[in-house]
Amino acid sequence: MSNWFTFWGIYRIISCIKVLIEEIEKEGNTSKCCAYNSAKSKNKFHLWGSHWRHGDSLLFSIACAQVMYAFVMRPESLPKSYQNFIQKTGPVAAPVYKAVRDCARGLPIDVAQLSVYLSTKKGFQNIKLEEFPSIIPCSIIHPDTSSCVVNNAKAASATFRKTFPLYFSLTFVPFVVLHLQKFMDAPAHICWNALKNAVRSTTFLSAFVGIFQAVICLHRKVFSKDHKLVFWIAGGIAALSVLLEKKARRGELALYVMPRAADSMWYILVNRHLLPDVKNAEVALFCLCMGGIMYYLEHEPDTMAPFLRGLIRRFLASRISNPAPPSSRSASYTYLQTLDAIKKPKSEEEDRETNNSTPPSQQYDLESIPGL
Repeated sequence: MSNWFTFWGIYRIISCIKVLIEEIEKEGNTSKCCAYNSAKSKNKFHLWGSHWRHGDSLLFSIACAQVMYAFVMRPESLPKSYQNFIQKTGPVAAPVYKAVRDCARGLPIDVAQLSVYLSTKKGFQNIKLEEFPSIIPCSIIHPDTSSCVVNNAKAASATFRKTFPLYFSLTFVPFVVLHLQKFMDAPAHICWNALKNAVRSTTFLSAFVGIFQAVICLHRKVFSKDHKLVFWIAGGIAALSVLLEKKARRGELALYVMPRAADSMWYILVNRHLLPDVKNAEVALFCLCMGGIMYYLEHEPDTMAPFLRGLIRRFLASRISNPAPPSSRSASYTYLQTLDAIKKPKSEEEDRETNNSTPPSQQYDLESIPGL
């Protein structure tokens, strides 16, 4: 039984560390965000467009354009988990993406693999597949539905159903874990707010998927040849759905997607020999970022996202994450003050005993009374 509890304790510790790392990763490049917030609060640096009303939405749009381009044309430049999330969220199958990628590059498509996939779809009308098509038609991109409008609506609704439980858990569970007392005080209010935020975030993601597919279908209705730039433009236009989110969330989403886009761009430029390939550069960058996170946690905690700051303090319950207010007194002075506080009651008691033990002649001097 003791071994079982030991293994369970190790498992919980590993789980907590995993959650901490995932949340740090989810915040994007947090140390850069903290450095930017610190410089901005001191009027030392302002990001171009940060004072615009929708500057955060513009940054999110540019980052999403690069990410969606990389997902379709250079999927190896994105993390595997990121690829799987986009693939499961969207309605297009992997063999179709591969065919679109080969067609845009001018390479021969895998007709056999694409035929096997299409044969599993009901209602698909048999068409002659070419090895070098000028463009992949909509009938292959969404073989289940002949109407592009109906397909986009189904894609958006399916995305809502698939991602709503995820967003609700991400909204509800962390708040309960980190603010259990507030949840116990008003559980109905917390649940209602979590539900509203989850519906809003899920609607944003569903609209993103629907708009992206709509732009791809529109391009196929107007043009007869595919191009790589189409997916970059489609990602940027679809990212405008971020306007459905709250203003505070737009900046967080932009800072979450931006490191993925920068990493993808870096990979592509290195792969094309436009930038040097520095060995173990990601390790040095990780160490630098973690050092920045811990520095700003201690000295400027207001520059960090509240959720991330609370999460780190939850798992790293130390004086670093919960610093005590600075004291201008030395340790010896504090010790002497404590001794004085202990001795003071004793001296007062001794004075009372001295007054009570005063001889009667000093207390009652009869000669001093007039008339005696």
